[in-house]
Amino acid sequence: MDIAAEYNNRAMVPDHAKIIARWHADAAAYREKHPGELDIVYGARPRNRFDYFPGRGGGGQGALIVYIHGGYWRSFDKPVFSHVAGPANAAGFDVAVPGYTLCPEVTVSDIIDDLRQCCLFLGQRYGRRLVVTGHSAGGHLAAAMAATDWQLYGARPDLIQACLSISGIFDLRPLMATPFNDDLRLTAVEAATASPLLWPMPNRMPFESWVGAEESFEFRRQARSLAAAWQGLGLPCRYEECPGENHFSIGDMPSRADAPMTERLLALARA
Repeated sequence: MDIAAEYNNRAMVPDHAKIIARWHADAAAYREKHPGELDIVYGARPRNRFDYFPGRGGGGQGALIVYIHGGYWRSFDKPVFSHVAGPANAAGFDVAVPGYTLCPEVTVSDIIDDLRQCCLFLGQRYGRRLVVTGHSAGGHLAAAMAATDWQLYGARPDLIQACLSISGIFDLRPLMATPFNDDLRLTAVEAATASPLLWPMPNRMPFESWVGAEESFEFRRQARSLAAAWQGLGLPCRYEECPGENHFSIGDMPSRADAPMTERLLALARA
């Protein structure tokens, strides 16, 4: 198996540039109609900001949905993904879209710490539990939030109500053999430390792992791995392959109100 090819999503999806361009356009259009509250500071680094989009009717009720963007921990920023808030906002749920510092400026473990800081801030500011979701690197970071022992940070242990990960990577060790590691700078220790698959699972919550059926074997294996491991620990878990979806097209699904994934995300937020 060519590990580098298995993790090279852009090479596997020739029209990825068109999909990414659509994300930019759809996100800008959504902010124009639903400006929300942008660039709320949660930490000291320049990218420690989040955008907040209140639900229809003023929101403020039920779980707060947190969408974490992807980009292999080294690209993109929150303004590219504002539109994912659309279906949740229409259903009355508030959505936060955080930014975070990117590699190689920091390590993946530093990014996990950024998102922990953000989740703590959200919990304190809005006084609600969180449903975390995210795509690709964001799927990894969402799972890392779900597997965090929040009592160690002085927060309620059930800060995270549920997690839905989209095309996440949960064992980072294979990435050491790819060109992406030029930016990620993973050592054996860092890769293990930043891999939720290798952590204890301190929280009991629903966990769902979704992936495109047209994604590489490795991405599908990664998506199965954490759902299987946590199900073995007694958590209510679900693994779902989406027919016809590749690594980039599946990133559109949270912005589509009629997508089964969106329906599940809203169901997790209602629970």
